[in-house]
Amino acid sequence: MRFESALALSLILYPSAFGVQAASTVDLGAWQSAYEKAITFISGLTNEEKIQIITGQNVDSADWTAMVFLDSAVSALNHFYVSGFPVGLTAAMTWDRDLIHKQYSALAYEHWHIGTQIINGPCDQPMGRVYWGGRNAESFGPDPYLNGIAFGIAAAAMKDQGIIAGGKHFLLNEQEANREYQDTSSVGGGGSSPNGAGGNSSMSMGGASISSMSVAMATSTSSAATTSSTSLTSESSLGAAYNSIVDDKALHETYLWPFYDGVKNGVGSVMCATNRVNESYSCENAPLLNKFLKTELGFPGIVIPDVSGQKTAFGSANGGLDYGSSSTWSNSTLLEGISNGTLAQERLDDMAIRNIMLYYFGNWDNQPESGDDYTYYDVRANHSDVIREVGAASMVLLKNKNNALPLNKPRSMSIFGVHAGPGMGGPNLAFTVGGEDSVFQGHLTTVGGSGAASLPYAVTPQAALTYRAMQDKTMLRWLLNDTYTLAAGNGGAVGASSYMTGTGASYGFASYASESEGCLVFINAAAGEGSDRSELRNTDQDTMITTVAENCNNTIVVVNSAGPRILESWADNDNVTAILYGSLLGQESGNSLVDVLYGDVNPSGRLAHTIPKNESDVEQFAVCHDLDCSYSEGNYLDYKWFAQQSIEPGYWFGHGLSYTTFSYGNIAVTSSNASSGYASGTPSVGGLSDLWDEAAELTVPITNNGTVGGAEVAQLYVSFPDEAEQPTRILRGFEKISLSAGEQGTVAFSLRKRDLAYWDVAVQAWKVAAGEYTFYAAASYADIRSQTTLTVA
Repeated sequence: MRFESALALSLILYPSAFGVQAASTVDLGAWQSAYEKAITFISGLTNEEKIQIITGQNVDSADWTAMVFLDSAVSALNHFYVSGFPVGLTAAMTWDRDLIHKQYSALAYEHWHIGTQIINGPCDQPMGRVYWGGRNAESFGPDPYLNGIAFGIAAAAMKDQGIIAGGKHFLLNEQEANREYQDTSSVGGGGSSPNGAGGNSSMSMGGASISSMSVAMATSTSSAATTSSTSLTSESSLGAAYNSIVDDKALHETYLWPFYDGVKNGVGSVMCATNRVNESYSCENAPLLNKFLKTELGFPGIVIPDVSGQKTAFGSANGGLDYGSSSTWSNSTLLEGISNGTLAQERLDDMAIRNIMLYYFGNWDNQPESGDDYTYYDVRANHSDVIREVGAASMVLLKNKNNALPLNKPRSMSIFGVHAGPGMGGPNLAFTVGGEDSVFQGHLTTVGGSGAASLPYAVTPQAALTYRAMQDKTMLRWLLNDTYTLAAGNGGAVGASSYMTGTGASYGFASYASESEGCLVFINAAAGEGSDRSELRNTDQDTMITTVAENCNNTIVVVNSAGPRILESWADNDNVTAILYGSLLGQESGNSLVDVLYGDVNPSGRLAHTIPKNESDVEQFAVCHDLDCSYSEGNYLDYKWFAQQSIEPGYWFGHGLSYTTFSYGNIAVTSSNASSGYASGTPSVGGLSDLWDEAAELTVPITNNGTVGGAEVAQLYVSFPDEAEQPTRILRGFEKISLSAGEQGTVAFSLRKRDLAYWDVAVQAWKVAAGEYTFYAAASYADIRSQTTLTVA
């Protein structure tokens, strides 16, 4: 049996809107049994009971308990005795499939054991198109291939633990500014949302059912509850949310691409965003939800709204939303709509089926219910080890002059910056969905807002380094301030020469730096839900680094940032001997950093985004303060943009050094089933079935020709025939291989048909072009080691 009515319904109702024939059937695969159970269940329900189900209410008469949703993808938000995991960008920077699976499996284990069924995450978008985007750290980065692989692995890992992944935000939600009803003149980098809490905060409290979100949603939707139009003339006087304008090719090849991976690997809930896409609100956007997500991708699950995402009753119901506010979707409203033809009976059934099918797909009918109070239930197991491992594996060594790292029992060392030590209070950030200061005044380990971690503790670099100094008998001093100035009676400003020497030296960057064998400077860049970043660099931090470097010829800088951080003002300073760069590492952050600094872990992280030299390099990707935001660059995000514009960045996508060196042999095509033409497989969960067929396999030998063991991330980039109209080369494979000193191994890249396909806008289908493909084995986008070609007939 195949799923017939629900997935195709909106096309049956509105075929002329899309210029396509109604879809027939979708092969549900692993969802088939859940579908059959859902059909049986729904046959005995009244319309009133179906409405209760789609609005997150218990239905006692049907023995139905509302499903439990909870943020976030780095923690069981607002719970005690849970772990605080690294953010999504950190996971992506490991470029390690096994570690990504390990992290999200551990996260799901904790969610499951405190009573969650559906996690509002992982966060696939924002992808990071906007360099200043406030929520970029929550996602897996701007490359659709890397993002999609990580997204799919995370979803599969959650499903393995009995948890359903809720992918977000669908779609083109690339900035915080003006993402909801608001006056654009009041929104800016570093500002707060005039609507207060945004995102999904009301859906994430204490493990409660998502039905509680109806209270929060009612304030923004009740006035529109009986309206069936999403036209701007009926909007709040505060103004409409921004409108992402994107062409069909970029929509498919960049922004939809990762959702194929997510849906294929078990994403069962998709959160539609609060912004508009090509004029229509995401949660009422029939082409977006019904055509692309539910039909093209074969998504059988439910679409839920981000808070304030649902605007109208029938606009959202007919547009593809499956779960929403009981205020907007009241009995009287929906039943009247069915009576007068505004809402089809089949559509209400479709919504109910999807909700019930998700329950059975999670296998929750076979799980024992528990009446335990989970508030103080410790579910952390050994996950601190996982968090520490992921954090260390994600750190990217950008510079290592004269082998300044790893550290080896230095006799004296000073550490500088607020990021090295604890904040005045903590370890958790306050739950305020209004963005964060540019710099967190303490050690930054997570983001703000609904994507935050509920940290049980936070290991700071100062704590971890102090413990190491005790073991090594290192003399350790610290100055945990980014702007320290000596008191007037002690020599004036930073860097003054009239300071005491020895152990009684006056506090100062210059005095401590000049007397240390090594100087470690720690900086951070904070961000979170509610507003975008106000800067890509920070004057106080950069001044601190250059001041220390003027007085210390072995200055090592450690950066933890919620997004790209410009390093240009000091990166090439001769006295800055090493730069270690990463995102936000979670509760074990200090331990992870010290593991790498001392060489207990050889750095193997790679950049998941390109770091520009200057803000002007990425002006195209600034925060948009207009209602219409044009994505005129199309597919040319991140490294593709820099290459197209011939701009030399600070550090290329995929870059990262090691304490050893690796050499590559010749890459070769070992098998090929690739043929030109359109994808024509069976409509399935995750898209046409043949998109997932193996098209080719390539191998490349790699040798560790250094003196210590380490891991290399081999990257595969592909150049397409001209017909495909692709960037110069794009990522289409990566594998991480660990090798002992002197050891050789072989990396194998398996390419799916979709990896060689492009979106034919005219035909509205994926196609593999005939012609010559060039494959590059590389250590980063700019570091090509060997190449070969394959001609596809």
